[in-house]
Amino acid sequence: MHTIIDRPAEVRRGLRLEYITLSYNLVEALVSLVAGAMAGRIALIGFGVDAVIESISGSIMLWRLHLDGGEHRERIEKRALRLIGASFLILATYVAYESAMKLITREAPDRSIPGIVIACLSLIVMPVLARKKRAVGRNLHSAAMVADSRQTQLCSYLSAILLGGLLLNAAAGWWWADPVAGLIMTPIIAREGIAGLRGEGCSCGHH
Repeated sequence: MHTIIDRPAEVRRGLRLEYITLSYNLVEALVSLVAGAMAGRIALIGFGVDAVIESISGSIMLWRLHLDGGEHRERIEKRALRLIGASFLILATYVAYESAMKLITREAPDRSIPGIVIACLSLIVMPVLARKKRAVGRNLHSAAMVADSRQTQLCSYLSAILLGGLLLNAAAGWWWADPVAGLIMTPIIAREGIAGLRGEGCSCGHH
């Protein structure tokens, strides 16, 4: 039995979720970059740069959703998927660079209060947004939105890596745990980007 989807309602829901995600990322970027610059910490500045890159994906999806009802929907969908794929590759490149810099400079995970607060908030907020965006993406048969939801989920993974690195450094002196985890994450992020550039969507076919 086919489920009838109220497409305009799903598009509005998707837009609300993207606006919330974009607003959160912009606040996260501002706080992280300012606090990181004041403290001179690579890790916190990197957290802000991550948020800026993730905001690119959200902006692309806003463009995609605003044009959902147009006659060129399929072409716009494919272009959005490729652009989001490119943002994944930018994120993978930056995570690899930042992780390598931490290993070279032997910088321990940042213990600044703003960084810890933001990381904890991201662990709470981002999985919820990712799950809701993934559901909307599947209802709209939008591979681009499902890909964007995965980037939102990655934000929570990076936050978990930051907090895990703090705990391991405090408990065992493993200052390198954070950057090593970042390097392990890099090929996973890059794989998402390559799939997006190839136009490979999600398993969200028509039901």
